Amino acid sequence: MPVPWFLLSLALGRSPMVLSLEKLMGPQDTARCSPGLSCHLWDGDVICLPGSIVSAPGPVLVPTRLQTELVLRCHQETDCDLCVRVAIHLAVHGHFEESKDEDRSGRAADLELEEPRNAFLQAQVVLSFQAYPTARCVLLEVQVPAALVQPGQSVGSVVFDCFEAALGAEVRLWSYTQPRYQKELNLTQQLPDCKGLEVQDSIQSCWALPWLSVSADGDDVHLVLDVSEEQHFGLSLYWNQVQGPTKPWWHSNLLWLPVFLLLIFSNFSSSACPQTGPRNITLNHTDLFPCLCIQVWPLEPDSVRTSLCPFKEDPRAHRNLWRAARLRLLSPRGWQLNAPCLLLAEATLCWQAPGGGPCLSLVPPLSRENVTVNKTLELPLLNAHPNLCVQVSSWEKLQLQECLWADSLGALKDDMLLLETRGPQDNRSLCALEPSGCTPLLSRASTRAAHLGEQLLQDLQSGQCLQLWEDDLRALWACPMDKYVHQRWALVWLACLLLASALFLLFLVKKNQVKGWLRLLKEDLRAGAVARGRAALLLYSAEDSGFECLVGALASALCQLPLRVAVDLWSRRELSAQGPLAWFHAQRRQTLQEGGVVVLLFSPGAVALCHEWLQDGASASAPHGPHDAFAASLSCVLPDFLQGRAPGRYVGAYFDGLLHSEAVPALFRSVPVFSLPSQLSDFLGTLQGPGTPRPGRLGERAKRVSRVLQPALDQLLQSPGDPRDPEDGTRVGT
Repeated sequence: MPVPWFLLSLALGRSPMVLSLEKLMGPQDTARCSPGLSCHLWDGDVICLPGSIVSAPGPVLVPTRLQTELVLRCHQETDCDLCVRVAIHLAVHGHFEESKDEDRSGRAADLELEEPRNAFLQAQVVLSFQAYPTARCVLLEVQVPAALVQPGQSVGSVVFDCFEAALGAEVRLWSYTQPRYQKELNLTQQLPDCKGLEVQDSIQSCWALPWLSVSADGDDVHLVLDVSEEQHFGLSLYWNQVQGPTKPWWHSNLLWLPVFLLLIFSNFSSSACPQTGPRNITLNHTDLFPCLCIQVWPLEPDSVRTSLCPFKEDPRAHRNLWRAARLRLLSPRGWQLNAPCLLLAEATLCWQAPGGGPCLSLVPPLSRENVTVNKTLELPLLNAHPNLCVQVSSWEKLQLQECLWADSLGALKDDMLLLETRGPQDNRSLCALEPSGCTPLLSRASTRAAHLGEQLLQDLQSGQCLQLWEDDLRALWACPMDKYVHQRWALVWLACLLLASALFLLFLVKKNQVKGWLRLLKEDLRAGAVARGRAALLLYSAEDSGFECLVGALASALCQLPLRVAVDLWSRRELSAQGPLAWFHAQRRQTLQEGGVVVLLFSPGAVALCHEWLQDGASASAPHGPHDAFAASLSCVLPDFLQGRAPGRYVGAYFDGLLHSEAVPALFRSVPVFSLPSQLSDFLGTLQGPGTPRPGRLGERAKRVSRVLQPALDQLLQSPGDPRDPEDGTRVGT
């Protein structure tokens, strides 16, 4: 039995946290004032025309604050609608001119007062209301005896009953005077839905809501909907990516999200679909995020949709969120933090020295910066450097660190980071930022920077150092240390040269014995290289189970050769934990660093995805499934082809009968593209790279692979229900 860990009810039973609302009988709008004020509500709505701000001719009444309260407007005891009551607080704006009493009374007569003109301050207050699809404006006349008020003093409030609104709607209110003497007041509020109000006996649309419970069983989370067999309802899971009541909700069905798709639903073709009767949905704990929300509603006209986000405080959801977060470089100085939910985080720059060790924080001199998810931020740098990294922390705990320029600028450099401090009268001091602190260059400290202080100062003056950042008082410089490392190793190289000379003399003296030893060593090295094999990463578009079986057969056959094959079919657990894009990044980097090759397996679906990317960009294409590494990888594969970096690193292939060679996009023909299994020998020779075996042995390997591959290909081509394109004979992906 699952152990309940969080229980939420969408059936509106009584609870200490549920609000009980006042009931107003009848459809009429009303207005009432606090003591000392008199007010009148105009009949019918008016047109909202704020106009421009004008100068007050003297003391006038203006709204200073808006306050709302929820009530019920009932036509009958059990037939009510949610209604918003608005209280407008008023104050006196402007000053009385200092003069005689009779002059003061005369000037007050110009303040748009009505009878009695010399006894009251009067204002026409407009109250505007918007809640999709409703928009209303009402006009309230308010007056107060002028003798009872002082400039800047609060005079009371007027209460309007009321604006009808839908459950769960977002409402916006504005208030200003006619004419307008100041900027209008505004208020935005998210109304609660059925689960937060005691309205189950009053609002008919809340009567039929399903009952939902959330429970945990080990690594699985169960969503259980308990409804009658006859009741039809809709269910949607979405990511609420905007927080706060002042902004509209943005949500999308999870199955349409391109990068962070991790949820797998049994017996569901979509995450927003009509259902009937009880339902049990199982989610893995890796699918949980703080902004993962659930929405349910009866499939009836104008039904109320009720939403809840049960994982906001779940520790596993927050861990998953940070695992899914990624830092991305957009330009030489622009970057983004990408994550499915909002994060409260700070970003700092640090300096990562080669050889490991902690990243040296650059705060100060650089300051921390609050991070907004999925928003482009600019780094305060003059030049980029591979050793500069970005650290993202939350609640003073380091969550992410990435050296954004490592791919574009190369490996970490053995440079020394100098901090220049400028004083008055062009005085300046220099120190080297090291793990032990900022070491002055001209000091007797036992550090590398102190030993090379004079040389580093000369390099800085001669322009050999790269300026990374500066302000009015400080600057950061990166000075190369390669030449000093070379000087240190000069004696070592000399010793190596002497050793090589001695070995050469030994070779001349005992030439035959050395030749035999070298022959044995060469054979051992060849045997080790064959056993290890070359790395190959297979990328394909997961169109259906038959095509996945075909790819699996090819991968298994290649593993029998001296090849180390990586394919997402064998790495589903890592894909679920990291996401398709992160998994591909790691595999591609490892494969290319080891001198391997990336194999692009083209199919009708893969060709269609490539055309979409080439025509409309990344926004036009999304992964077709939670493990579709091919679609996720196009953002990195296409730049390699567009910039001419693909030859020698990529190989293309397609299967006989599934695709013609002309269907492969022209951009990808800059690398060898083979038809399988007809061109298996050439394909295997390209995969194995330098040191390819003799043609006869290569042909034997091709036959072995073909014996494994051909049955899987024939089964896919002969499977019923697989339509083919009538023009080119290519198989249409499902």
